[in-house]
Amino acid sequence: MSGIYIHIPFCKQACHYCDFHFSTQLGKKEAMVHAIAKELVLRKTEVDDAIETIYFGGGTPSVLTAEEIEQLIKAVYDNYKVIDHPEITLEANPDDLVSSRAPACRTDRQSRDLFSEYKKAGINRLSIGIQSFFDEDLKQMNRAHNAGEAEQCIKEATQYFDNITVDLIYGIPGMDNERWKANIQKALDFGLPHISSYALTVEPRTALKKFIEKGVVPDVDDEQAQEQFHILVDMLEAAGFVNYEISNFGKPDYFSKNNTAYWLGKTYLGVGPSAHSFDGKQRSWNIRNNPTYIKKITEGALPMEIETLSTTDRYNEYVMTGLRTIWGVDLGRIASEFGENHLKYLNRQSSKFLKQGLLVLEGGKLLTTKKGKFLVDGIASDLFFLR
Repeated sequence: MSGIYIHIPFCKQACHYCDFHFSTQLGKKEAMVHAIAKELVLRKTEVDDAIETIYFGGGTPSVLTAEEIEQLIKAVYDNYKVIDHPEITLEANPDDLVSSRAPACRTDRQSRDLFSEYKKAGINRLSIGIQSFFDEDLKQMNRAHNAGEAEQCIKEATQYFDNITVDLIYGIPGMDNERWKANIQKALDFGLPHISSYALTVEPRTALKKFIEKGVVPDVDDEQAQEQFHILVDMLEAAGFVNYEISNFGKPDYFSKNNTAYWLGKTYLGVGPSAHSFDGKQRSWNIRNNPTYIKKITEGALPMEIETLSTTDRYNEYVMTGLRTIWGVDLGRIASEFGENHLKYLNRQSSKFLKQGLLVLEGGKLLTTKKGKFLVDGIASDLFFLR
């Protein structure tokens, strides 16, 4: 078993670009925590191996109190085998962490106590949703924090945590390359060991999509996003980071164990509304409705759907995830796990990308080149085996 993912489906306000499952109504937060703890109990027979990682995602897990976080971690330890010193990550937003928010702000002491309480609860890795260090970008995305809070949050967090990652978004309309370089440099100046960075994408049913359709904001410029991705790679690699997955850069010994397990195809259990699970052969996902989730779990039912993956499904997923990482796609594994027909198909389909310099074959592994990284999702789709 690789890990447990805990989805906390609450946010204080909705970011314009986000299509993850969340609610801004926090009234059922306590009931949700109890329901997630109960789901952990209901599903403990699904897991035999020891848990290596626990990941609080969302939504915004930092809307929980330290006591609520500790309650869920305890539910894991009470019902599952857990390795010594597992990686336990909490996604957090700066406005939940900083001590300067007014008028009803935390004092410096309260902020210090918050970080201490996180550590006491068991958190040993923070994932902070910075997105940008510039107010114009944050306002456009409707983030709850401002640029000053973003910087203060990291300053305070680094006094208590060594293992910290921040999220940055590129391809934001109106953000030129110089501001993007300044964003990256600000993150580097804090001496962080890990940075995750994603292109702004326009998802259906989001405020961003509606604003673009109405002409309120310009559409995303794919060419500029590609330029900014290459700037990102060049600056971070020059600073000693390894681009171990397309959107993730870590110093040695600071790769995300949780996310690396996903990309390497390890199994995981996802609890909470909308959370996904994978056991190697089946994928399941919980209902995306908070009241229904709470009701069903309280009644002792699991509100989930299950899909059994075919050989071709698993092949396609392995190709998609493998090409995004430094570990690539192992041709030997393709032959042994998925069969010679899939291997022949992969060799045939990948030949054009090898000639174009977008892929390379090294040590029996198909790897994405620096030139091909930004295009990797399209490349992978061309290698999918069609039934």
